[in-house]
Amino acid sequence: MTGTKVDVLVVGGGLGGVAAALAALRGGAHVVLTESTAWLGGQLTSQAVPPDDHPWVERFGASVSYRALRAGIRDHYRRWYPLRADSAADPYLNPGAGRVSRLCVEPRAAVAVLDAMTAPWQAAGRLTVLRRHTPVAASVDGDRVRSVTLLDGETGTEVVVEADYVLDATEIGDLLPLTGTEYVTGFESREDTGEPSAPAKAQPLNMQAVSVCFALEHRAGEDHTIDKPDDYPYWRDLRPEFWPGPQLGWTAPHPHTLAPRTYAFAPNPDDEPGAIVADQSKDPGSDELWTFRRILARNHFRPGVFGSDITLVNWPQIDYLGGPVFEVPEAEAAGHADAARRQSLAMLYWMQTEAPRPDGGTGWPGLRLRPDVMGTADGLAMAPYIRESRRILAQYRVVEQDLAVSVRGEHGAVRYPDSIGVGSYRIDLHPSTGGDNYIDVAAWPFEIPLRALVPRRVRNLLAAGKNIGTTHITNGSYRLHPVEWAIGEAAGALAAHCLTAGTEPHQVTADERRLADFRAKLTADGVEVGWPQIQPY
Repeated sequence: MTGTKVDVLVVGGGLGGVAAALAALRGGAHVVLTESTAWLGGQLTSQAVPPDDHPWVERFGASVSYRALRAGIRDHYRRWYPLRADSAADPYLNPGAGRVSRLCVEPRAAVAVLDAMTAPWQAAGRLTVLRRHTPVAASVDGDRVRSVTLLDGETGTEVVVEADYVLDATEIGDLLPLTGTEYVTGFESREDTGEPSAPAKAQPLNMQAVSVCFALEHRAGEDHTIDKPDDYPYWRDLRPEFWPGPQLGWTAPHPHTLAPRTYAFAPNPDDEPGAIVADQSKDPGSDELWTFRRILARNHFRPGVFGSDITLVNWPQIDYLGGPVFEVPEAEAAGHADAARRQSLAMLYWMQTEAPRPDGGTGWPGLRLRPDVMGTADGLAMAPYIRESRRILAQYRVVEQDLAVSVRGEHGAVRYPDSIGVGSYRIDLHPSTGGDNYIDVAAWPFEIPLRALVPRRVRNLLAAGKNIGTTHITNGSYRLHPVEWAIGEAAGALAAHCLTAGTEPHQVTADERRLADFRAKLTADGVEVGWPQIQPY
C-alpha cells in the first residue's frame, strides 16, 4: 500500500470532477484526481451521453471554463477532421448535427480535449490523475476526512491519499457511506419536502432508471447481426405496467404527456447538418431517433470519407427498471448493472432482426456496433448512464418549490444569496425502479446555492456532482452536464479558497463578508452566478 498527501483530493473524474480539479489548481492547490474508468468525462464520455445544454448556452448561462471545453471540442474537429469548408467555418459547429444538443460529439473527441485541459497541470507536477482507481475505504477523525483508500483496478494494489479537502465527484456518491457523511437516496416524502410531485411516503430505493448506451452506424447491404442473447425472449416480451406495449418497440410514453408516442427510425438520412438547430425548448424530444443523439453526421465532412453517420442509443427502450445499482447488496447491484447491459444488447438484436421498417420489412442487419467509439471490446459504454446519486444532507436542500413554474408562477426561480453558478433544464425524471412513469415539470432557469454543496456536519468534504443537496425531484434539473460542471467548479474553487484564506466552507456559508469574497473570486474567474430575465422551457 502506497500513500501520498495533497491539498485537494477529487474522487471521480466526470465533468464535475474535472471542473473541480481545474478550479482547485487555478486557486493554487496541489490535486489528485481519480477516475474509476479509463476516461475522464463521465456522462459525456464513458457513459456516452451528449450534453443536455439549455438554449442560450452559446451566449450566456455557463462559465468561461465550460465554454472553453466546448470550444476545444469544436477546434478538435476543425483541426483533425476533413470537414467541409462551410461546416468548418460554422462558429457553432455541431459535428453530429444531433437534435438533443448543440454539441453532439464522439466520446473520444471530448476525452482528447479533457486530457489536453489537464495536461499542463500534470506537466507542472501540480496534478496527479489516477485512472481505473475506485474508492474502497476512508479514514475519518470526528467531523473530518483524513484519507481515502483507492483500489487500482489494473494492479490490485491500494493507494492511500491524505488531503486537506476531499471532494466527492463520483457518479453515485461513493464517498458518502465510506466517510459516514449523512445522505439520502430515492424519493423523499411529501411530508418531508412539501413537494407537489413527491409521494406520501419516502421510497429510498425508488431511483431513476440507468441506461447502458452504445454507438451504431448503418452499413446498407451488410449483415452485422450480433449473436442472439440467451435471454432475448425475456426482454422482447417485457412490458412495464405503464408502457403502451413491449418496451422493445418503437412506441413509448411521451415524457411530457405520458400518452403513447411512436418514434421513427431512419438510418443515414441525406440531410443538411448545418440546417439543424438543436433547441429542446422548441423541439423537446425528436420523434426521429437516429438524428436525436447522432454524434457524427457524415454530410458535415468531405464526400466519401464516412460511409455512415454514427448515432448513440440512449432511448426509452434501454431504460433499465429492474432495480437500483447501488444502496443494495453488492451482488444484487452487480446483477442489475449486468442486466442493464443485457437489455441494451437485446434492443440492438431486436433492431437488427425484428424492428418494423417503414417499407414494411423487419430489421436492419446493417446496424453495426462501434467498439472503437465506445473504447470498449463489446461496443457498449464503459459505464452505465447514472441519472441519480446518493445526495448529501446539505446545509440547504433545493426543493421543487424553488424552481417549478407551477409553484413559482411568473416570479422565476428562487434567487439564492450564495449562488455559485446557474443551470436550466426542466424537472425531467425518467421511469424509475419503483414503477413510476416519467415525471416532467416545467422549471425556471435556476441558481445553485453554495450551501447545497456543503454537508451539515462534515467539515472538509464537499459534494462536486449530482450528490449535492437536491431532492429526487429537483435532481431531475440539476443532473445535467453544464450544471455538474458548475457544481464541480465551485467545489474546487471553494476548497482552494479555504486553503488560501485559512477558513472553512462552513465559515464561508455563515459569514456574509467571507461569502462575498468567495463569490467575487468566482465571478472574476468567469463564473456566472445569476440569470438575466429569460423564460423557462
